[in-house]
Amino acid sequence: MRDAIKGAGRASFHLLGGAAIALLCCLGVGLALFTAVLAVTVIGAGVLPETVLLLRRLAGWERRRTAALTGTPVPEAYLPLEGPLPARVRTAVTDPGTARDLIWAAGQLLYGLVLWWVSLLLWVPALLVDGVVAGLAGRRPVALPLIGALAGLEAEWSRALLTPTPAAARDAALAARVEQLTATRAGAIAAHGAELRRIERDLHDGAQARLVALSMRIGLARRVYDSDPAAARKLLDDAQTQAEEALAELRHVVRGIHPPILTDRGLTGAVRALAASSGLEVAVSVTGLADSPAVHPEQPEEPVQPERPEQPPAGDGERPSADLRPTTGPLAPTTTGPPAPTADAPRAPAAVEAAAYFVVAEALTNAAKHSGATRASVALTRAPAALRVRVADEGRGGAEAGERGGSGLVGMRRRVAALDGTVRLTSPEGGPTVIEVELPCVW
Repeated sequence: MRDAIKGAGRASFHLLGGAAIALLCCLGVGLALFTAVLAVTVIGAGVLPETVLLLRRLAGWERRRTAALTGTPVPEAYLPLEGPLPARVRTAVTDPGTARDLIWAAGQLLYGLVLWWVSLLLWVPALLVDGVVAGLAGRRPVALPLIGALAGLEAEWSRALLTPTPAAARDAALAARVEQLTATRAGAIAAHGAELRRIERDLHDGAQARLVALSMRIGLARRVYDSDPAAARKLLDDAQTQAEEALAELRHVVRGIHPPILTDRGLTGAVRALAASSGLEVAVSVTGLADSPAVHPEQPEEPVQPERPEQPPAGDGERPSADLRPTTGPLAPTTTGPPAPTADAPRAPAAVEAAAYFVVAEALTNAAKHSGATRASVALTRAPAALRVRVADEGRGGAEAGERGGSGLVGMRRRVAALDGTVRLTSPEGGPTVIEVELPCVW
Protein backbone atom coordinates (compact mmCIF):
# COMPACT_ATOMS: atom_id res chain seq x y z
CA MET A 1 0.00 0.00 0.00
CA ARG A 2 2.85 2.40 0.85
CA ASP A 3 4.54 1.70 -2.49
CA ALA A 4 1.28 2.31 -4.32
CA ILE A 5 0.79 5.64 -2.52
CA LYS A 6 4.38 6.70 -3.33
CA GLY A 7 3.95 5.78 -6.98
CA ALA A 8 0.64 7.63 -7.19
CA GLY A 9 2.27 10.63 -5.50
CA ARG A 10 5.08 10.72 -8.06
CA ALA A 11 2.54 10.39 -10.86
CA SER A 12 0.45 13.22 -9.39
CA PHE A 13 3.52 15.42 -9.15
CA HIS A 14 4.24 14.72 -12.82
CA LEU A 15 0.64 15.54 -13.74
CA LEU A 16 0.85 18.73 -11.68
CA GLY A 17 3.91 19.75 -13.68
CA GLY A 18 1.98 18.98 -16.85
CA ALA A 19 -0.86 21.21 -15.69
CA ALA A 20 1.61 24.02 -14.97
CA ILE A 21 3.11 23.63 -18.43
CA ALA A 22 -0.42 23.63 -19.86
CA LEU A 23 -1.04 27.05 -18.29
CA LEU A 24 2.24 28.30 -19.73
CA CYS A 25 1.26 26.82 -23.10
CA CYS A 26 -1.93 28.85 -22.91
CA LEU A 27 0.18 31.98 -22.64
CA GLY A 28 2.64 30.70 -25.26
CA VAL A 29 -0.04 29.89 -27.83
CA GLY A 30 -1.70 33.25 -27.29
CA LEU A 31 1.63 35.03 -27.60
CA ALA A 32 2.45 33.07 -30.78
CA LEU A 33 -0.86 34.01 -32.38
CA PHE A 34 -0.43 37.63 -31.34
CA THR A 35 3.10 37.86 -32.76
CA ALA A 36 1.98 36.07 -35.93
CA VAL A 37 -0.66 38.78 -36.48
CA LEU A 38 1.90 41.49 -35.79
CA ALA A 39 4.41 39.80 -38.09
CA VAL A 40 1.95 40.12 -40.97
CA THR A 41 2.07 43.89 -40.46
CA VAL A 42 5.92 43.71 -40.11
CA ILE A 43 5.67 45.31 -36.65
CA GLY A 44 6.13 42.05 -34.72
CA ALA A 45 8.71 40.42 -36.99
CA GLY A 46 11.45 40.97 -34.42
CA VAL A 47 9.37 39.28 -31.69
CA LEU A 48 8.51 36.16 -33.72
CA PRO A 49 11.91 34.39 -33.37
CA GLU A 50 11.93 35.05 -29.61
CA THR A 51 8.44 33.59 -29.30
CA VAL A 52 9.56 30.49 -31.17
CA LEU A 53 12.55 30.17 -28.82
CA LEU A 54 10.14 30.38 -25.85
CA LEU A 55 8.06 27.54 -27.32
CA ARG A 56 11.23 25.51 -27.82
CA ARG A 57 12.15 25.97 -24.15
CA LEU A 58 8.69 24.82 -23.04
CA ALA A 59 8.91 21.80 -25.34
CA GLY A 60 12.40 21.05 -24.04
CA TRP A 61 11.09 21.12 -20.48
CA GLU A 62 8.37 18.63 -21.42
CA ARG A 63 10.93 16.40 -23.17
CA ARG A 64 13.05 16.27 -20.02
CA ARG A 65 10.01 15.50 -17.83
CA THR A 66 8.90 12.73 -20.17
CA ALA A 67 12.40 11.25 -20.29
CA ALA A 68 12.63 11.35 -16.49
CA LEU A 69 9.33 9.48 -16.13
CA THR A 70 9.81 6.88 -18.85
CA GLY A 71 13.59 6.53 -18.80
CA THR A 72 13.79 7.06 -22.57
CA PRO A 73 14.96 10.40 -24.01
CA VAL A 74 12.74 12.27 -26.45
CA PRO A 75 14.73 13.47 -29.50
CA GLU A 76 14.52 17.04 -30.72
CA ALA A 77 15.31 18.55 -34.10
CA TYR A 78 15.33 22.30 -34.74
CA LEU A 79 16.91 24.51 -37.34
CA PRO A 80 19.23 27.07 -35.71
CA LEU A 81 17.78 30.57 -35.34
CA GLU A 82 20.85 32.54 -36.34
CA GLY A 83 21.86 35.28 -38.71
CA PRO A 84 20.12 38.57 -39.54
CA LEU A 85 16.49 39.20 -38.62
CA PRO A 86 14.95 38.25 -42.01
CA ALA A 87 16.78 34.90 -41.97
CA ARG A 88 15.68 34.22 -38.37
CA VAL A 89 12.06 35.03 -39.17
CA ARG A 90 12.16 32.82 -42.26
CA THR A 91 13.67 29.94 -40.27
CA ALA A 92 11.15 30.35 -37.45
CA VAL A 93 8.24 30.20 -39.92
CA THR A 94 9.50 27.37 -42.14
CA ASP A 95 11.00 25.11 -39.45
CA PRO A 96 8.79 21.99 -39.07
CA GLY A 97 9.64 22.03 -35.38
CA THR A 98 7.68 25.28 -34.94
CA ALA A 99 4.44 23.71 -36.20
CA ARG A 100 5.10 20.59 -34.12
CA ASP A 101 5.62 22.67 -30.96
CA LEU A 102 2.42 24.64 -31.61
CA ILE A 103 0.42 21.41 -32.03
CA TRP A 104 1.93 20.03 -28.84
CA ALA A 105 1.23 23.26 -26.92
CA ALA A 106 -2.44 23.15 -27.99
CA GLY A 107 -2.66 19.47 -27.05
CA GLN A 108 -0.88 20.00 -23.72
CA LEU A 109 -3.32 22.76 -22.92
CA LEU A 110 -6.14 20.24 -23.21
CA TYR A 111 -4.87 16.91 -21.90
CA GLY A 112 -2.49 18.42 -19.33
CA LEU A 113 -5.31 20.10 -17.38
CA VAL A 114 -7.86 17.31 -17.97
CA LEU A 115 -5.57 14.52 -16.75
CA TRP A 116 -4.59 16.58 -13.68
CA TRP A 117 -8.23 17.08 -12.68
CA VAL A 118 -9.02 13.42 -13.30
CA SER A 119 -6.13 12.40 -11.03
CA LEU A 120 -7.46 14.68 -8.27
CA LEU A 121 -10.89 13.06 -8.57
CA LEU A 122 -9.35 9.59 -8.35
CA TRP A 123 -7.44 10.16 -5.14
CA VAL A 124 -10.34 9.96 -2.64
CA PRO A 125 -12.08 6.86 -4.06
CA ALA A 126 -8.69 5.26 -4.73
CA LEU A 127 -7.65 5.60 -1.09
CA LEU A 128 -11.01 4.27 0.10
CA VAL A 129 -11.08 1.33 -2.30
CA ASP A 130 -7.44 0.38 -1.90
CA GLY A 131 -7.66 0.92 1.86
CA VAL A 132 -10.27 -1.79 2.03
CA VAL A 133 -8.77 -4.06 -0.64
CA ALA A 134 -5.15 -3.76 0.39
CA GLY A 135 -5.61 -3.10 4.09
CA LEU A 136 -8.42 -5.44 5.04
CA ALA A 137 -8.44 -8.03 2.26
CA GLY A 138 -4.66 -8.10 1.91
CA ARG A 139 -4.72 -7.76 -1.87
CA ARG A 140 -2.76 -5.55 -4.26
CA PRO A 141 -4.07 -1.98 -4.80
CA VAL A 142 -6.22 -1.63 -7.90
CA ALA A 143 -7.23 2.07 -8.00
CA LEU A 144 -4.07 3.94 -7.06
CA PRO A 145 -2.10 2.54 -10.04
CA LEU A 146 -4.65 4.26 -12.28
CA ILE A 147 -3.08 7.60 -11.34
CA GLY A 148 0.27 6.29 -12.52
CA ALA A 149 -1.38 5.14 -15.73
CA LEU A 150 -2.66 8.70 -16.27
CA ALA A 151 0.89 10.05 -15.93
CA GLY A 152 2.16 7.43 -18.38
CA LEU A 153 -0.62 8.36 -20.81
CA GLU A 154 0.37 12.04 -20.66
CA ALA A 155 4.01 11.11 -21.26
CA GLU A 156 3.12 8.97 -24.29
CA TRP A 157 0.98 11.71 -25.81
CA SER A 158 3.76 14.25 -25.29
CA ARG A 159 6.30 11.89 -26.83
CA ALA A 160 4.08 11.30 -29.86
CA LEU A 161 3.58 15.03 -30.42
CA LEU A 162 7.17 16.13 -29.76
CA THR A 163 9.09 13.41 -31.62
CA PRO A 164 10.31 14.90 -34.92
CA THR A 165 9.66 13.20 -38.22
CA PRO A 166 12.63 11.47 -39.92
CA ALA A 167 12.78 14.23 -42.55
CA ALA A 168 12.85 16.96 -39.89
CA ALA A 169 15.53 15.07 -37.96
CA ARG A 170 17.66 14.79 -41.12
CA ASP A 171 17.25 18.49 -41.89
CA ALA A 172 18.19 19.47 -38.35
CA ALA A 173 21.18 17.13 -38.35
CA LEU A 174 22.30 18.56 -41.69
CA ALA A 175 21.94 22.12 -40.37
CA ALA A 176 23.93 21.25 -37.25
CA ARG A 177 26.59 19.62 -39.41
CA VAL A 178 26.83 22.69 -41.64
CA GLU A 179 27.14 24.89 -38.56
CA GLN A 180 29.89 22.64 -37.18
CA LEU A 181 31.76 22.65 -40.48
CA THR A 182 31.46 26.43 -40.68
CA ALA A 183 33.01 26.78 -37.23
CA THR A 184 35.66 24.20 -38.11
CA ARG A 185 36.53 26.04 -41.31
CA ALA A 186 36.82 29.33 -39.43
CA GLY A 187 39.10 27.65 -36.88
CA ALA A 188 41.22 26.08 -39.61
CA ILE A 189 41.58 29.45 -41.36
CA ALA A 190 42.55 31.10 -38.07
CA ALA A 191 45.08 28.33 -37.35
CA HIS A 192 46.48 28.64 -40.87
CA GLY A 193 46.85 32.40 -40.47
CA ALA A 194 48.57 32.00 -37.11
CA GLU A 195 50.92 29.41 -38.63
CA LEU A 196 51.82 31.75 -41.50
CA ARG A 197 52.52 34.58 -39.04
CA ARG A 198 54.71 32.27 -36.97
CA ILE A 199 56.68 31.18 -40.04
CA GLU A 200 57.09 34.79 -41.16
CA ARG A 201 58.26 35.80 -37.68
CA ASP A 202 60.71 32.91 -37.48
CA LEU A 203 62.12 33.70 -40.92
CA HIS A 204 62.35 37.42 -40.21
CA ASP A 205 63.92 37.15 -36.77
CA GLY A 206 66.09 34.10 -37.47
CA ALA A 207 67.19 33.03 -40.92
CA GLN A 208 66.71 36.41 -42.61
CA ALA A 209 68.76 38.26 -40.01
CA ARG A 210 71.56 35.68 -40.26
CA LEU A 211 71.53 35.83 -44.07
CA VAL A 212 71.83 39.63 -43.96
CA ALA A 213 74.79 39.33 -41.59
CA LEU A 214 76.27 36.66 -43.89
CA SER A 215 75.97 38.96 -46.92
CA MET A 216 77.64 41.81 -45.03
CA ARG A 217 80.57 39.62 -43.93
CA ILE A 218 81.11 38.31 -47.47
CA GLY A 219 81.08 41.88 -48.76
CA LEU A 220 83.64 42.96 -46.17
CA ALA A 221 85.80 39.93 -47.02
CA ARG A 222 85.77 40.91 -50.71
CA ARG A 223 86.83 44.46 -49.88
CA VAL A 224 89.79 43.48 -47.67
CA TYR A 225 90.82 40.34 -49.57
CA ASP A 226 93.59 42.07 -51.58
CA SER A 227 94.94 44.22 -48.74
CA ASP A 228 94.57 41.83 -45.76
CA PRO A 229 94.05 38.16 -46.75
CA ALA A 230 94.18 37.01 -43.10
CA ALA A 231 91.33 39.31 -42.11
CA ALA A 232 89.40 38.18 -45.21
CA ARG A 233 89.83 34.52 -44.20
CA LYS A 234 88.61 35.39 -40.70
CA LEU A 235 85.54 37.09 -42.19
CA LEU A 236 84.91 34.09 -44.47
CA ASP A 237 85.15 31.72 -41.49
CA ASP A 238 82.58 33.87 -39.67
CA ALA A 239 80.45 33.85 -42.82
CA GLN A 240 80.55 30.05 -42.91
CA THR A 241 79.42 29.95 -39.29
CA GLN A 242 76.61 32.37 -40.13
CA ALA A 243 75.57 30.18 -43.08
CA GLU A 244 75.43 27.07 -40.86
CA GLU A 245 73.36 28.92 -38.27
CA ALA A 246 71.00 30.20 -40.99
CA LEU A 247 70.68 26.64 -42.31
CA ALA A 248 69.81 25.44 -38.80
CA GLU A 249 67.16 28.17 -38.50
CA LEU A 250 65.67 27.14 -41.84
CA ARG A 251 65.59 23.50 -40.73
CA HIS A 252 63.76 24.60 -37.58
CA VAL A 253 61.18 26.46 -39.66
CA VAL A 254 60.74 23.47 -41.98
CA ARG A 255 60.20 21.17 -39.02
CA GLY A 256 57.43 23.51 -37.84
CA ILE A 257 55.65 23.16 -41.19
CA HIS A 258 56.01 19.40 -41.66
CA PRO A 259 58.67 17.58 -39.66
CA PRO A 260 60.97 15.65 -42.05
CA ILE A 261 61.32 12.97 -39.39
CA LEU A 262 57.72 11.95 -40.16
CA THR A 263 58.71 11.11 -43.72
CA ASP A 264 61.97 9.48 -42.67
CA ARG A 265 60.89 7.42 -39.66
CA GLY A 266 57.10 7.45 -39.68
CA LEU A 267 54.77 8.52 -36.87
CA THR A 268 56.03 5.88 -34.44
CA GLY A 269 59.68 6.84 -34.82
CA ALA A 270 58.88 10.56 -34.74
CA VAL A 271 56.89 10.20 -31.51
CA ARG A 272 59.67 8.13 -29.92
CA ALA A 273 62.13 10.90 -30.86
CA LEU A 274 59.83 13.48 -29.27
CA ALA A 275 59.59 11.37 -26.12
CA ALA A 276 63.37 10.97 -25.92
CA SER A 277 63.98 14.72 -26.21
CA SER A 278 61.08 15.96 -24.06
CA GLY A 279 62.95 16.05 -20.73
CA LEU A 280 60.36 13.72 -19.15
CA GLU A 281 60.26 10.00 -18.54
CA VAL A 282 57.85 9.10 -21.34
CA ALA A 283 56.38 5.64 -21.93
CA VAL A 284 55.41 5.15 -25.58
CA SER A 285 52.84 2.48 -26.46
CA VAL A 286 52.09 1.67 -30.11
CA THR A 287 49.23 -0.62 -31.11
CA GLY A 288 48.64 -1.72 -34.67
CA LEU A 289 50.86 0.90 -36.38
CA ALA A 290 53.93 0.49 -38.54
CA ASP A 291 57.25 0.60 -36.72
CA SER A 292 59.23 1.16 -39.91
CA PRO A 293 58.89 4.01 -42.41
CA ALA A 294 56.79 3.63 -45.53
CA VAL A 295 56.62 6.32 -48.20
CA HIS A 296 53.18 7.85 -48.63
CA PRO A 297 51.55 7.61 -52.08
CA GLU A 298 51.52 11.41 -52.26
CA GLN A 299 55.28 11.52 -51.53
CA PRO A 300 56.89 9.16 -54.10
CA GLU A 301 60.30 10.84 -54.20
CA GLU A 302 63.18 9.69 -52.06
CA PRO A 303 62.90 11.65 -48.82
CA VAL A 304 65.66 13.94 -47.63
CA GLN A 305 67.46 12.48 -44.68
CA PRO A 306 67.08 14.89 -41.73
CA GLU A 307 69.33 15.17 -38.76
CA ARG A 308 68.31 12.53 -36.25
CA PRO A 309 68.11 13.39 -32.57
CA GLU A 310 70.82 11.80 -30.49
CA GLN A 311 69.69 9.01 -28.21
CA PRO A 312 70.99 9.26 -24.65
CA PRO A 313 73.27 6.41 -23.61
CA ALA A 314 71.96 3.94 -21.11
CA GLY A 315 73.39 3.92 -17.65
CA ASP A 316 73.02 5.38 -14.17
CA GLY A 317 72.14 9.05 -14.00
CA GLU A 318 70.97 9.25 -17.62
CA ARG A 319 67.46 9.98 -18.84
CA PRO A 320 65.41 6.78 -19.08
CA SER A 321 64.57 5.37 -22.49
CA ALA A 322 61.41 6.39 -24.26
CA ASP A 323 60.23 2.79 -24.01
CA LEU A 324 59.88 2.78 -20.23
CA ARG A 325 56.40 1.34 -19.74
CA PRO A 326 54.59 1.67 -16.40
CA THR A 327 52.04 -1.08 -15.82
CA THR A 328 49.72 0.64 -13.34
CA GLY A 329 48.25 4.08 -12.72
CA PRO A 330 46.92 6.73 -15.13
CA LEU A 331 50.09 6.58 -17.24
CA ALA A 332 49.80 2.88 -18.02
CA PRO A 333 49.43 2.39 -21.79
CA THR A 334 46.39 0.70 -23.21
CA THR A 335 46.94 -2.96 -24.02
CA THR A 336 43.66 -3.79 -25.74
CA GLY A 337 43.03 -3.36 -29.45
CA PRO A 338 44.72 -4.48 -32.68
CA PRO A 339 47.98 -6.43 -32.74
CA ALA A 340 51.33 -4.93 -31.88
CA PRO A 341 53.20 -2.76 -34.42
CA THR A 342 54.67 -4.58 -37.37
CA ALA A 343 56.91 -3.55 -40.23
CA ASP A 344 54.22 -4.07 -42.88
CA ALA A 345 51.34 -2.33 -41.05
CA PRO A 346 49.75 0.48 -43.12
CA ARG A 347 50.52 4.10 -42.37
CA ALA A 348 47.96 6.84 -41.82
CA PRO A 349 47.67 9.65 -44.38
CA ALA A 350 50.31 12.36 -44.11
CA ALA A 351 47.86 14.99 -42.82
CA VAL A 352 46.66 12.65 -40.05
CA GLU A 353 50.23 11.76 -39.06
CA ALA A 354 51.20 15.43 -38.96
CA ALA A 355 48.21 16.30 -36.76
CA ALA A 356 48.97 13.41 -34.38
CA TYR A 357 52.65 14.43 -34.24
CA PHE A 358 51.85 18.04 -33.35
CA VAL A 359 49.29 16.91 -30.74
CA VAL A 360 51.96 14.80 -29.01
CA ALA A 361 54.54 17.58 -29.32
CA GLU A 362 52.22 20.21 -27.84
CA ALA A 363 51.02 17.92 -25.05
CA LEU A 364 54.56 16.95 -24.01
CA THR A 365 55.70 20.58 -24.20
CA ASN A 366 52.84 21.68 -21.95
CA ALA A 367 53.56 18.84 -19.54
CA ALA A 368 57.24 19.77 -19.31
CA LYS A 369 56.61 23.52 -18.93
CA HIS A 370 53.45 23.85 -16.86
CA SER A 371 52.43 20.62 -15.16
CA GLY A 372 55.43 20.00 -12.93
CA ALA A 373 55.32 16.34 -13.95
CA THR A 374 58.35 14.10 -14.33
CA ARG A 375 56.62 11.20 -16.06
CA ALA A 376 54.19 10.96 -18.96
CA SER A 377 52.83 8.37 -21.37
CA VAL A 378 51.90 8.40 -25.04
CA ALA A 379 49.65 5.78 -26.62
CA LEU A 380 49.09 5.49 -30.38
CA THR A 381 46.30 3.11 -31.37
CA ARG A 382 45.02 2.10 -34.75
CA ALA A 383 41.22 1.84 -34.77
CA PRO A 384 39.12 0.48 -37.65
CA ALA A 385 38.39 3.98 -38.99
CA ALA A 386 40.50 6.29 -36.85
CA LEU A 387 43.86 6.96 -35.27
CA ARG A 388 43.68 7.46 -31.51
CA VAL A 389 46.27 9.40 -29.54
CA ARG A 390 46.37 9.48 -25.75
CA VAL A 391 48.85 11.61 -23.81
CA ALA A 392 48.84 11.58 -20.00
CA ASP A 393 51.04 13.14 -17.35
CA GLU A 394 51.15 13.05 -13.56
CA GLY A 395 51.32 16.82 -13.13
CA ARG A 396 49.27 19.22 -11.08
CA GLY A 397 46.39 19.36 -13.59
CA GLY A 398 44.08 22.34 -13.93
CA ALA A 399 44.40 22.71 -17.71
CA GLU A 400 41.38 24.51 -19.15
CA ALA A 401 39.37 23.08 -22.01
CA GLY A 402 37.70 25.05 -24.76
CA GLU A 403 38.71 28.42 -26.15
CA ARG A 404 39.71 29.64 -22.69
CA GLY A 405 42.64 27.25 -22.63
CA GLY A 406 46.15 28.20 -23.61
CA SER A 407 47.08 29.02 -27.17
CA GLY A 408 48.68 25.59 -27.54
CA LEU A 409 45.48 23.76 -26.58
CA VAL A 410 43.39 26.04 -28.80
CA GLY A 411 45.73 25.40 -31.73
CA MET A 412 45.59 21.68 -31.03
CA ARG A 413 41.79 21.69 -31.10
CA ARG A 414 41.71 23.68 -34.32
CA ARG A 415 44.23 21.43 -36.02
CA VAL A 416 42.25 18.31 -35.02
CA ALA A 417 38.88 19.88 -35.88
CA ALA A 418 40.16 20.69 -39.38
CA LEU A 419 40.36 16.91 -39.93
CA ASP A 420 36.93 16.34 -38.35
CA GLY A 421 38.55 14.83 -35.27
CA THR A 422 37.70 15.14 -31.58
CA VAL A 423 39.69 16.20 -28.53
CA ARG A 424 38.83 15.21 -24.96
CA LEU A 425 40.73 16.88 -22.12
CA THR A 426 40.55 15.63 -18.53
CA SER A 427 42.59 17.70 -16.10
CA PRO A 428 41.22 17.94 -12.55
CA GLU A 429 43.07 19.97 -9.95
CA GLY A 430 45.88 17.82 -8.63
CA GLY A 431 46.09 15.80 -11.85
CA PRO A 432 46.47 13.72 -13.81
CA THR A 433 46.02 15.46 -17.16
CA VAL A 434 44.84 13.21 -19.99
CA ILE A 435 44.42 14.36 -23.60
CA GLU A 436 42.60 11.92 -25.88
CA VAL A 437 42.43 12.66 -29.60
CA GLU A 438 40.62 10.69 -32.28
CA LEU A 439 41.42 11.43 -35.92
CA PRO A 440 39.23 9.88 -38.65
CA CYS A 441 41.42 7.81 -40.93
CA VAL A 442 40.97 5.41 -43.86
CA TRP A 443 43.62 2.70 -43.66
